[in-house]
Amino acid sequence: MTALFSALLPPDDVVEAVAEVLGDTGGELAWEPPERWHVTLAYYGRDDLGARAAWLADRLAGRRAVDVRLEKAATFPGVLWLTVAGPELTPLAHAAGAGAETRPYVAHLTLARFPREEPELARRWTERLAGFSSRRWRAAEVALMTSEREPGGTRYRAVRSFGLDHA
Repeated sequence: MTALFSALLPPDDVVEAVAEVLGDTGGELAWEPPERWHVTLAYYGRDDLGARAAWLADRLAGRRAVDVRLEKAATFPGVLWLTVAGPELTPLAHAAGAGAETRPYVAHLTLARFPREEPELARRWTERLAGFSSRRWRAAEVALMTSEREPGGTRYRAVRSFGLDHA
C-alpha cells in the first residue's frame, strides 16, 4: 500500500504565472518544484488504491466542477503556501474526505518549506505575494495521487482521475 491523497491540479498557465511572479527563489527555503504543485482535497494515508478509487468515485459522483484561483501567500509553521479561493472548494474537499481529518480544511498550494523556528525566512515571500491573484479556472477533474518518498524528495503521481460535471 502507498500513501494516497486527492487533489486538484492547476493548469499549466496558472503554474507558469506563479513561477513567473516567484522569479529567482534562491536557497533560503526548500522550494517545491512546479511539477509537484497541487491543491490537496483530502489525505488518506496508506490505503488500497482500488478501494480508495471506488470510494472516491462514489463520493464525487454528480459533483459539479468548481471555480478556483490562487491568491496571496500565507504560512503554517514551516510551510509557505498560496491561498486557494473558490466558494465551492470546501464542500468538494469534504465530499472527498477532508471532513474526516481532525484539523479544519484550509485550501492551499504549498510553495516551500522552512525551519519552523525561522518564520522570518518566509516573511519576504508573504509580502512579495500579498497582492498576487491568478486567473480563475474551472477545476473539472479530481486526481487521486500517490505520494512516495524517494532519494531527493517526495514523488507525487496522479494514478486516477475523476471528472466533475460541467453543468
